Amino acid sequence: MAQVYVSVTGLKLNAFWHAPRFWRMAGAAMVAARSADGNISAGARTVQGVHHTLSVWTSREAMTAFIHGPVHARAIKAFPDFAMGKTLGFHADAAPDWDAALARWTAEATTYG
Repeated sequence: MAQVYVSVTGLKLNAFWHAPRFWRMAGAAMVAARSADGNISAGARTVQGVHHTLSVWTSREAMTAFIHGPVHARAIKAFPDFAMGKTLGFHADAAPDWDAALARWTAEATTYG
């Protein structure tokens, strides 16, 4: 079986008033991710005040192409103004479920930026 590339992120807003800007950018990025070449799945959920994404890709290269695309690049540039967070990317034999992905993110993620 071919491996997939998994990306797990977690962002916490610096203040509640950043929420409208965050949700606009996050919504646009999620739409773009779901239609990006090489995307297998993409989802989001909030756990204990941390906004997480879990996306699965055909390859690391496909995920990298997406994050450097215009929608996600705009979000990355704005991110330090309103949030702090951690990211984790790894190869896997299959897409993990949310519990497994978040457990691994908690143990292994590195601070963004």
